[in-house]
Amino acid sequence: MDKPKGKLIAVGGNEDKGTYPNPRSRKKYYLDFFELGILKRFLNEIPAEEPTIEVITTASLIPEEVGERYTSAFGILGCEGVGIMHIREEKDALQPDYLERIKKADGIMFSGGDQSRLTRMFCDTEFLDILKHRYWNEDFVIAGTSAGAMAMSEVMIKGGSAKESLLKGAVKIGRGLGLISGVIIDSHFVIRGRFGRLMEAVVAHPNTIGIGLGEDTGVLITEGHMIETIGSNLVVIADGHALGYTNYPEIEKGRPVAIENMLMHVLSKGNVYDIETREFSTHLVT
Repeated sequence: MDKPKGKLIAVGGNEDKGTYPNPRSRKKYYLDFFELGILKRFLNEIPAEEPTIEVITTASLIPEEVGERYTSAFGILGCEGVGIMHIREEKDALQPDYLERIKKADGIMFSGGDQSRLTRMFCDTEFLDILKHRYWNEDFVIAGTSAGAMAMSEVMIKGGSAKESLLKGAVKIGRGLGLISGVIIDSHFVIRGRFGRLMEAVVAHPNTIGIGLGEDTGVLITEGHMIETIGSNLVVIADGHALGYTNYPEIEKGRPVAIENMLMHVLSKGNVYDIETREFSTHLVT
């Protein structure tokens, strides 16, 4: 089976420039992101010596602020070739200038915000077709944080309360951008207690892998199936391939969900998980 030549980097959040820096935050708190190297790793995975990056702020309600903070963040890391795309309406994604820019960029970063805005703007567009073509055929890197990470998969969590999860219907599911199949991605995972939310999403879509991204943590996905954990927190894997009994298909909405044999893994920095073989490794074997 063909494998994509490009790479995906899905980040759990909290480095989102829509919420930082906060004047009341400790300096150490919002510099962890750079010190632990998620953005730096993004740049290092791009083969160009002086890469051109396009930041897509569509998901955010504060796009100008988000764009400024990403420009500043990349500048701290020595990357000056940063463009900002404030795509606010479906017609904006059709602009020839934007299409030319993503054809020439070395890497793309989707900001956080509302993942449904990303699918509404980009699904079934030439813009997304270009991104997919480059991801599959070139050494091209697509990164996304929070909503930008959640939208990468074919099946996407649109929303749903973590407190009400595992009550059927509490998790809202929709169509994602389809950059990767067979997985469902959730963000802000540990702090917001989204374990049940991800489990319900997986049990509703058997034979999928749930990827729960902790804050200040991400995964580098190579060849479409090899996951390496980067950052300071945790990544939780929920494997639904060996599920036994579940009452999910037969119960009404709002009723508790029973799940037998949901397999879970917890990955920290440097740990690796293979989506295809569903095997955990302590480190990447080269």
